[in-house]
Amino acid sequence: MPFFIKLVRMKEMTNKEKIDEKYLHQLISVNIKRFRSLLNISQLSLASDTGLTHNFINDIENCKKGVSIKTLAKLANALDVEPYQFFLPEGAHNKETMIYVKDFNDSLQKIVNELTQQYLAGNKKGK
Repeated sequence: MPFFIKLVRMKEMTNKEKIDEKYLHQLISVNIKRFRSLLNISQLSLASDTGLTHNFINDIENCKKGVSIKTLAKLANALDVEPYQFFLPEGAHNKETMIYVKDFNDSLQKIVNELTQQYLAGNKKGK
């Protein structure tokens, strides 16, 4: 099954919620808290592992503050997850969905590798 069809199915899993800034803040917040809870670590411990403050972690988890890409990277490393996992809707962390996500990730990586090879081949010809 082509990966774009799988993406459409994943989109259907969001229960047709409008994807806006508020939705993304909630999604990220819920997932950070969920991953932290799965590891059985406190907000204080997560703050220490990321170099962020306890108050900032609390504000993120309570949707009071947003996160930058830099902060997402720190959180992903500390929580030992891939950054895309912060954007998966509730219920999308099951095995079937993760297979779709892995397939999409693999397809995307293949495209990036092919484009990189084409770019490098084009640069060698131009010299």
